[in-house]
Amino acid sequence: MWHHPSIMSDWMLLGLIAVLVVLLLLTIFAFAVYSGLFTEVVVSAGSPPVGSTTLAYKFRVGPYGESGQLFTDGCSISSKLCSIGVYYDNPHTVSPEKCRFAIGRILSEGDAKPSEEQIRRFQKYGFKIFTFPTPSHVVMASFPFTTPLSIHLAVNRVHPALDTYIKERKLCAHPRIEIYKEDRIYFVCPLARQGDFYVPEMKELERKIRAAAEAEDAQTDITGADTMSEASSISIEATTDSRDTSVATSVLLPFPTSRGREEADNRSEHSYSESGASGSSFEELDLEAAAEGEGTQGLLLTSGYTESQELKEKWTKEPIAAERGEE
Repeated sequence: MWHHPSIMSDWMLLGLIAVLVVLLLLTIFAFAVYSGLFTEVVVSAGSPPVGSTTLAYKFRVGPYGESGQLFTDGCSISSKLCSIGVYYDNPHTVSPEKCRFAIGRILSEGDAKPSEEQIRRFQKYGFKIFTFPTPSHVVMASFPFTTPLSIHLAVNRVHPALDTYIKERKLCAHPRIEIYKEDRIYFVCPLARQGDFYVPEMKELERKIRAAAEAEDAQTDITGADTMSEASSISIEATTDSRDTSVATSVLLPFPTSRGREEADNRSEHSYSESGASGSSFEELDLEAAAEGEGTQGLLLTSGYTESQELKEKWTKEPIAAERGEE
């Protein structure tokens, strides 16, 4: 009987702890829902949600996780401006240390011009100024921006939806632009004139990659020409020797041996394969001529292939370009 009050107090304490745990879980769940946990992600194509923008930015090559510090740097200079992030590489196919991105703040939109004071303030802390034009058509989506958790939810839900939309429709849409405006995060992928959304540092890296690729192709052509020249010399010498041997054999033996016939057949097959390889080049020329003869339709087909290929290079196959850039 003396221990009865203590047992009751223990049960009351356990019950109170259980209630507090349930309330805590409900609070976390409500916070996640408010942050956009169950928000439906709608991806569409059309006119962009923003016009031309002048931004102050910093360009980096490295893991996208480092973008957080750049966002903080921009907010510390001016907390009233909207943040913007431009991501040029697909983190699923490009190694983190080779991903390229630009982070900053939007100084002005549309016809408005940024103040000289704002420009000087950002330039003082190492930011650069650049202007993006108004994209004509974009693939876009939006997500609530109500809490810091909204950013993580948006990254994990919106980008996969964009990937699916672009892949299913075989679109050329890049780079990925994130605009943090008031209570929404806008995800924008230009469908045309993508080069206008490359900051100068990114354009310089692309120029170096192209120059390295052209130099490599030129070296390959020279090496291939030297190899073909050596092979031709060997072929001529072998042909001369075989002719001499054939003449001598025909004088000594009225009928060539079976081994000689096999060697002759092998040489014929080898020559035929070489001429077949040359024939494939002529077939390619015929295809190109046919495409040119078809006029606009041929051009459209070629253009579609180029755009699809460009998408793979910029967002899908970029590891190759990035590796060359690093070298």
